[in-house]
Amino acid sequence: MAKSITARELRKYWINQDEVALLDVREEGPYSESHPLWALSVPVSEIETKLPPLVPRLSAPIVVYDDGEKYADRAAARILALGYRNVFILEGGLSAYSLVGEVYRDVNVPSKAFGELVESITHTPSWSAREVKNVLESESDVVVLDARRFTEYNTMSIPRGRSCPGGELLYRVFQAAPSPETTVIVNCAGRTRSIVGTQSLINSGIPNKVYALRNGTIGWTLEGLDLETKKTERVPAPSVDAARKAQLHAEKWASHAGVSVIDDVQLIRFAEESEDRSLYLLDVRDPDEFAAGHPAGFSNAPGGQLVQATDEWVGVRGARIVLYDADGVRARMTASWLLQLGWEVYIFGTVVPAGLKSPATPSWQPPQTGAITVDDLQKLKGAVVVDLARSPVYRKGHIPGAWFASGPELSRDLKTVTGDGPIVLTSPDGDVAAINREEARASTMREILYLSGGTAAWVTAGLPLETEEHRLSEPIDVYKRPYEGTSNARKDMQGYLDWEYGLVAQLANDGVSGFHVIRGV
Repeated sequence: MAKSITARELRKYWINQDEVALLDVREEGPYSESHPLWALSVPVSEIETKLPPLVPRLSAPIVVYDDGEKYADRAAARILALGYRNVFILEGGLSAYSLVGEVYRDVNVPSKAFGELVESITHTPSWSAREVKNVLESESDVVVLDARRFTEYNTMSIPRGRSCPGGELLYRVFQAAPSPETTVIVNCAGRTRSIVGTQSLINSGIPNKVYALRNGTIGWTLEGLDLETKKTERVPAPSVDAARKAQLHAEKWASHAGVSVIDDVQLIRFAEESEDRSLYLLDVRDPDEFAAGHPAGFSNAPGGQLVQATDEWVGVRGARIVLYDADGVRARMTASWLLQLGWEVYIFGTVVPAGLKSPATPSWQPPQTGAITVDDLQKLKGAVVVDLARSPVYRKGHIPGAWFASGPELSRDLKTVTGDGPIVLTSPDGDVAAINREEARASTMREILYLSGGTAAWVTAGLPLETEEHRLSEPIDVYKRPYEGTSNARKDMQGYLDWEYGLVAQLANDGVSGFHVIRGV
């Protein structure tokens, strides 16, 4: 049975650096409007699929809250059913928390707030969009490194930009700019990855002049400058000589920052203690390298994204993190930032010992009944398909006639479905549909089924999708990020920048971040 906890008691976990995971079990839209600093977005309808990798230890303390929607009790019951043993409900929910602690807008807030703190303390050098444009037009010995994920770079980029995700910057910079006279400009879509990427190169002591593009592609757009699209140019992997230079710089900075390197004996000990202390094993290399081969037990978390969005991989504040690479550069630089973000982090770069112990993990099994195949669905008479995909995925294509529904409000909104035939739940791979079948059955007398394999199975069968929308629920499940894509309103982009500028003051008033910015050598 879930216990209760007050907001003040919760905050003591962070202040004392004890382990705890805080889950906002609403949809991402409301979450992005207001939440505590260390809250994770885990909608109640996606707990079984989303929570286990974020919180791998069954005895880790987990706190859930909503803002009066009555999701918290349902969420706690589902978390307990997975095998978690230490579950709390936040008394008074978000409203009560807001009386004693700061609440924040947007997503990935800890990393973004930290980036603003870094700039305010280190005075990371930056150029405005106009200054960068003038330099690019007047000088040839300049390289532009886009520190975002390749897919973001491919969507839109500034002129002469090349993809070099943040965790790869030092590893590849000597390949991109072999001359110490070359000026290096680092950009992202907004501010954080530009600031952290630029400061990474400065901290490492490379001889080049390095500048951030102030306010990223948002700043570029607000200045009325044109972005390029569909670019595919990447900075290649470094030569032996370039990699060695990067390694020397990484080692010097990591030593100054106090990054700890562990051997296989210490890794074995951490694994043996993982029933009592949450442990995350993360390979910070490029996804293609990870896919080509990686140590058993390690998950891929590309270094730049891990710093930018730590909460997408690590859900338990106060946990241990061990990072792996094969080059001695990317893990060191990533670890140096996680250390400043207040994490207990180590790097490991040798062969992972065989038989490394794994803790008991949360488990979920699909329902034994209620599954139907694509063939079954086509033969059903009077069936209504209800799609639990995220709304952007639904808009791109769904089973013809399928209705979009919000997972947390599925029970409420199923009551508006007309007819008396069976209701068939689907989702991209069928898992979210399966895990919500029982809750749906409790809300209606109609037969509730789910599509095995989900919409992907429909596509595999060679059947068409449609894009015309049919809604049972309002699409509040996804926050529209004003720094992604090319169709953002000017006021939203400027509002986002204004919000970021105020984060340092919020951190100071809140007092639970545990951040500490390390100054250069």
